[in-house]
Amino acid sequence: MKIETLCIHGSKNKYDTTGAVCVPIFTSATYSHPAVGESTGFDYTRSGNPTREHLEHTAAALEGGADAIAFSSGMAATSALMELFSPGDHIVASDDLYGGTYRLFEQISAKNGVSFSYAATATDIAAAITSATRAIFIETPTNPMMHVVDIAAVAKIAKEQGVLLIADNTFLTPYFQRPLVLGADIVLHSGTKYLGGHNDVLAGLLIAKDAAMGENLRTIAKTTGAVLSPFDSYLVIRGIKTLAVRMVRMQQSAQKIAAWLQTQAKVAAVYYPGLPNHPAYEVSCRQAEGFGGMISFSTTDSQTAVNLLERVKIIQYAESLGGAESLITYPALQTHADIPEEVRVSRGIDSRLLRLSVGLEDAADLIEDLRQAMEG
Repeated sequence: MKIETLCIHGSKNKYDTTGAVCVPIFTSATYSHPAVGESTGFDYTRSGNPTREHLEHTAAALEGGADAIAFSSGMAATSALMELFSPGDHIVASDDLYGGTYRLFEQISAKNGVSFSYAATATDIAAAITSATRAIFIETPTNPMMHVVDIAAVAKIAKEQGVLLIADNTFLTPYFQRPLVLGADIVLHSGTKYLGGHNDVLAGLLIAKDAAMGENLRTIAKTTGAVLSPFDSYLVIRGIKTLAVRMVRMQQSAQKIAAWLQTQAKVAAVYYPGLPNHPAYEVSCRQAEGFGGMISFSTTDSQTAVNLLERVKIIQYAESLGGAESLITYPALQTHADIPEEVRVSRGIDSRLLRLSVGLEDAADLIEDLRQAMEG
């Protein structure tokens, strides 16, 4: 089944006898038992809910995994993921990470005894592995600098070292990239972003390559409790139905905007994997079916960045990404503010850097909005 069809029919079980085209929203917190020692398959919504299960089956099908677990946010999913590890364990992570992930690692997981090293390339990741390493955690493309990690190369390292490979696939989604197929063990999504697609729901997903890991993660979710509600599960199911058409349209616009940004005198650098001059363009072409709708760019000075944020009219100055509305973000003050300044600046996340999530508006309108905001 093609992925466009999977987005709409990823789970055939709608738990309904009426012929409803859409999966019902099962709001029940608890479920009655047909007899002592028997169950309908659902007992309590924290451990399982039909609407959420429909989403989980769809997500697993899209990523090519054995199981998926839906959480109340992307950070809830990442927090549950960290419960796989114990004091003394070590994780090697991408050196360019979403600020919330970095904050979790350094302020929560570290105090619980898990240590972290940060590396960019497959070679650097291999060099950072120690006898205590239990996992490699990558984003690709990374947030916000749009670095691309060679998933297959890192998967080979992980397999040789006997450690897990966890890949955050939020930016490209399974429509453009499938890390499990390339050798990852677990895929993470902030379902708030492209999967939900409408800036109206918080959600997170973990997809496991094998059933045993899926069961382990499901036990953690049931025990820690930050699972996705039935209504929010429905919203993500609804969003996924249009994932394919949205990703294609957003990418088409992003390519036009990235090319235009490169011609602007007030833009010092453009970071978009779909540009042939991107350092990892060939890796992107090899491991992904597309480049997505996320662009980061550096202006020539801080004032130009501030002017853009304050003068855009169609594009909205806001956090988050992946929705129908185009959003522009100031990582240094928003998504990555909790990363120490010296670390941020060393990675290019300074007062000149902006991150643009290209939405579904007409590309020409978005370019004109950026032009007028830059020129004032």
